Amino acid sequence: MLECVLFYLWWCIMDFSVQNNKERKFFKKDFSSVKELLNRVRVALLTGGKVSIKDLELDGIIDFIKGQTFIYISLFQEFNSPIRWGSCRANLEDTINRDIEKLRGYKTFSNFDIKNSEKCRIMLEYVTEQTPVDIGKIVKDKFTDSRFEPGITGIKVVLQNNAYLYMPTDAWVFSQMTLSLAFNTILRKTYIKDMTNRISERIAILRKTPHECYLIKSHTFVTYHDEVLPLYRGNVLYEYSPEEIKNQALAGADWTLKYQKENGQFLYYYDAKEDNYVDHEHPERPADNLYYNDLRHCGGIVTLIRAYQLTGDKKYIEGAKKGLDFSVTLTKEHDYNGKTAGYIFYNKKAKLGGTGMILVAMMKYRNETNDKSYDEYIKMYTRHLLSRIYKTGEILGYYIHPKFQNGQPLVDMTDEERRDTFSFYYPGEALLGLGLVANYFKEDEELTEDVLEKGRLALDWIVDERPKIYADLFTALPSDAWLMQAIEEWATNPDFRKENYINFVLGDAQTMMEHTYTKDDSPYIDYEGGYYYNYGDHFYPDGSRSEGLVGAYYLAKKLGMDEKAQTILEYCRKTAQSQLLLFNSDKNNYAHKNPEKSKGGIRFKATRQWIRVDSIQHVACFYFRLYFAEKGISAK
Repeated sequence: MLECVLFYLWWCIMDFSVQNNKERKFFKKDFSSVKELLNRVRVALLTGGKVSIKDLELDGIIDFIKGQTFIYISLFQEFNSPIRWGSCRANLEDTINRDIEKLRGYKTFSNFDIKNSEKCRIMLEYVTEQTPVDIGKIVKDKFTDSRFEPGITGIKVVLQNNAYLYMPTDAWVFSQMTLSLAFNTILRKTYIKDMTNRISERIAILRKTPHECYLIKSHTFVTYHDEVLPLYRGNVLYEYSPEEIKNQALAGADWTLKYQKENGQFLYYYDAKEDNYVDHEHPERPADNLYYNDLRHCGGIVTLIRAYQLTGDKKYIEGAKKGLDFSVTLTKEHDYNGKTAGYIFYNKKAKLGGTGMILVAMMKYRNETNDKSYDEYIKMYTRHLLSRIYKTGEILGYYIHPKFQNGQPLVDMTDEERRDTFSFYYPGEALLGLGLVANYFKEDEELTEDVLEKGRLALDWIVDERPKIYADLFTALPSDAWLMQAIEEWATNPDFRKENYINFVLGDAQTMMEHTYTKDDSPYIDYEGGYYYNYGDHFYPDGSRSEGLVGAYYLAKKLGMDEKAQTILEYCRKTAQSQLLLFNSDKNNYAHKNPEKSKGGIRFKATRQWIRVDSIQHVACFYFRLYFAEKGISAK
């Protein structure tokens, strides 16, 4: 039976090497003719003259098909809304000149410093193919001709003899990922927008109205200083190297540090498209009371500590200390076996992960600096975490939650309350903090013994019992990277190299690797190394899971499993490759309202332009540890 399942899975994996190699070959072409074309476009925009292309060798780059090859020219400049025009005339030259004419007619055209290629960037995008499709049959999770892939496929709708296009790169420019937003972008240009404000209703009206619909693909170029860059999914393509991940990780740490506030908080959220701090998960929060998260704050601290480990630059460790001092202000106390315990209380909650993460950050800071000024807090946080380990070994998710027991400490909980407040991720964060205490905090022998005893109980429960009790929380793609890192840390002690712990980490790592796109099992050349739950999913360039994967590498090395470690390391390189496209550089941030501010940040998704402190943390910390592995650098 198992052999049949494995054969079925193998059979379902498709091979796109032919079309992918064609795409890769395109990106290796000489684009000097496109560079010259865009130079002429710039001159024509300045002077109002016409562009001639008769002497340009554009065959094989722009193959114009009358009635199909719509060509769009866009202008980008900081603090200006982009302007764009697209058309499809009798030939390529007429089409380009029509776009230029219409761009010059924009009311805001004079706001663009056209002659300055350092400021005003010009993008050229043109349709290369179109496929008729029924709107109701467009898919997002199968590799077929009817798949909508954000940044790669666009949409063309012909309604009342007028063509409306959502170009593939619009997903990048407008910070979008979904089919519904793509259709809404089109329908806002039509009379249907006046019939209802609901996106779903607009699409339903379109489906009932005579129309034609096509999925389209394109090629895109954007100017960069005096160069021209070919774009894929609106972005530049990167090649993995240890130096590239080091540079991106340090840039992310620098971005985190640059926008740290005087009170130690980090810039929690930044929308690079809009140049604002409106969090998509908390959009109604006022500007003077934006949402902040104490766990992710600690992730920012760890990022700076990792940067310090690599560089020795004191600016990072000083920023980390400021971050620790902010967390200390959130500390509340209670009694644990006659001694003082401490926990982080923020947003009316005391989360297990909040105290776990500050303990992780403090221990890593202590290990790097030998600064023992936080030792009393380390003891208090440790006692609190121990107090949350139930007699069975289950680690309780919340100490205070406003929806339970009137917001009072959750000391005596019913089984239902324990289940309702259980967190899948907080126990791993807490166990990582406790593991660091067990291995490196030797100043309180009694406390250390308590940590060892209860740590073993908690590890046994979470590895052996959690999958039975909370089976519904597990997914096809493993997600408990914090626990993977925690077990790696505990395994520093030979007494904690238990088979069930090791099997959990290496088993999850194996599943992650099996749920990773390879070079040609998708039709997209940037998918390699991205994770998926089910084959055909939009890829997940995921730093958080990759922290667990690189933790599995270090665990295998500790155990002398060199062949396994090397296999995991190869996959770490692949997943790192997929995450390189999340980095904002001065090459790819052309559509950002404030490119100077967005530069160096690391985003959530391939086409979304959102940055959050933990979107930087997970990728950067994964990169730091991977770089240490590549260079043989020892770092705790």
